[in-house]
Amino acid sequence: MSKSGPIVLLEDDHDDRIFMETIFSELGIENERVYLKNSDEALEFLHNTSKSLFLIFCDVNLRGKNGLELKREIDNHKQLRLKSIPFVFYSTSIRQEQVIEAYTELTVQGFFKKENDLSEAKTSIATIIAYWKLCRHPNM
Repeated sequence: MSKSGPIVLLEDDHDDRIFMETIFSELGIENERVYLKNSDEALEFLHNTSKSLFLIFCDVNLRGKNGLELKREIDNHKQLRLKSIPFVFYSTSIRQEQVIEAYTELTVQGFFKKENDLSEAKTSIATIIAYWKLCRHPNM
């Protein structure tokens, strides 16, 4: 993890991508953002990037493999697991069984509800980013 490294956002909804970019811009977050549409793109990017990533924001409801399946693949791949990239779910629909699975079966570091209100969403994103900027990490 590099605190100045790129933030990966797995989001397949174009409007949500624009909303997220607005939030990051308004918060003055300077990290490069890498937007990916699905789990296959994410796995290809994670395998091939030489960049030290800061954080992964993942929607649960992705086309094809969902976010939970993606996280399971990352956890099961030694090379990707060693990168120790902080991974949080940021999704509009949150079912309790998904939250339980994320924390008990996967090594997820957070599960957050995507807010529709710009002010609330900015508060959530700012809190998540601030936490990871302060957090100690094994790859630092």
